[in-house]
Amino acid sequence: MPKRYMSIWFRHLTTDWLTLKQPELKDVPFVFAIKDHGRMLITATNRAAEVHGVKAGMVAADAKAIIVGLQVIDEQPDRAAKLLHALGEWCIRYTPTIAIDLPDGLILDVSGCTHLWGGEREYLKTIVLKLRSKGYDARAAMADSIGAAWAIARFGRLSPIIESYGQATALLPLPPVALRLEPVITERLQKLGLRTIGSFIRMPRSVLRRRFGEHLLLRLNQALGNENEPMQLLQPVEPYQERLPCMEPINTATGIEIAIRRLLESICKRLQQDGKGLRTGVLRCYRVDGKVEQVQIGTNRASHHVEHLFKLFELKIATIEPALGIELFVLDAPKVDDADPVQERLWGEVGGLDDTGVAELLDRIAGKINTNVIHRYLPDEHYWPERSVRKAATILEKPTTAWRISRPRPTQLLARPQPVHVTSLVPDYPPMLFIYQDKVHNIKKADGPERIEREWWLENGERRDYYHVEDMDGKRYWIFRLGAYVAGETNQWFIHGFFA
Repeated sequence: MPKRYMSIWFRHLTTDWLTLKQPELKDVPFVFAIKDHGRMLITATNRAAEVHGVKAGMVAADAKAIIVGLQVIDEQPDRAAKLLHALGEWCIRYTPTIAIDLPDGLILDVSGCTHLWGGEREYLKTIVLKLRSKGYDARAAMADSIGAAWAIARFGRLSPIIESYGQATALLPLPPVALRLEPVITERLQKLGLRTIGSFIRMPRSVLRRRFGEHLLLRLNQALGNENEPMQLLQPVEPYQERLPCMEPINTATGIEIAIRRLLESICKRLQQDGKGLRTGVLRCYRVDGKVEQVQIGTNRASHHVEHLFKLFELKIATIEPALGIELFVLDAPKVDDADPVQERLWGEVGGLDDTGVAELLDRIAGKINTNVIHRYLPDEHYWPERSVRKAATILEKPTTAWRISRPRPTQLLARPQPVHVTSLVPDYPPMLFIYQDKVHNIKKADGPERIEREWWLENGERRDYYHVEDMDGKRYWIFRLGAYVAGETNQWFIHGFFA
């Protein structure tokens, strides 16, 4: 039984992609072009430009003479490769053996796959319709060889499926360019009046080799299936995913717990072998009524500790509605990081942020309240208080500068200073009292001012004179006067933080 290949041709790959991103371009003629010897050379056209005769390879100036108002967009050299890579990963659901066929196609080894979709015709139809529904103008063909499938996808006019051992007949009416020949060879064939493959396919091989070289024979043999053609396979990143189908629908919390634990044991074993740890875990529960229940957990540091991850999921079990039952559990780890095996062994034996127990405690707290309510801050190299701290990206991120401890800073710094009404006995002195949120605070002690100039290289504005004050109740505040004191003028006062 010969192998079967499928070639997918995206006739307007890059322009279809741009139209998907900018739907307003759907009926607007536009092209992609690159600079070539001082001129703009068209590399791709959309359908609206193509119907007017504009094709790839034309000079953009000539195309503008044909279509008034033609939009010419700069081409990015690697855009097609990235798109084909993404489309190839999407096609892995149909076959694991896929190769990118630059500049505008994919090659699929579909041997042994098509019967799962009811046959080759249904298989091809399903893929093409799916791609077209996503907005890509795709054509496809299937044959025993890559070369024949490629040729039929682009130049075939009858059936897209060539029966086994039928590629020689199918290739006869096609032009020589369907063999993926070099332009110089196709031009030579055209000059000699050999306008179809059938016009020279039966010529002696020695004659063809002498007149057109080895490349023509190589492509001809590959298309006929007489010579193997290697595929450079697309190697996707294997996802961390575990599936647990159930013999009977699960509709109890105990059953869900057992399923989660089994999934975690499997996925954590893989993560541990790869030196990875889970940062984000997504559990999807497929119910018998077709609905999907989903819960998600996150960790502050990479972990493949089954008990810890199970406790995080355990907090979410009450939110899962099994209804008539769950028939399939799928656990994904879309975000993983390198795990530190040393820290895993030193379970609970170190202190501070290096203690894995602290990170796990934070994970559980975040699981109970909210993922985004716990933050860690690091000092930043700014004088202006709002910019003097920044959020840490991870729990293990190290500060790039030391905390400034030469001056007192509030335990809680307001994101934005709040205006207060202040009364002072003597102008330019610390306030005697201030009113904040309709409450009068009589000041018992005050220290300051600490003058902080605005960072002029970032913004313009007035300086601040900060006071560290304590009211009659013993509560301490960080308030400031905006701008320099000027006799006869009233300055604005603000509260900016609270001390412990």
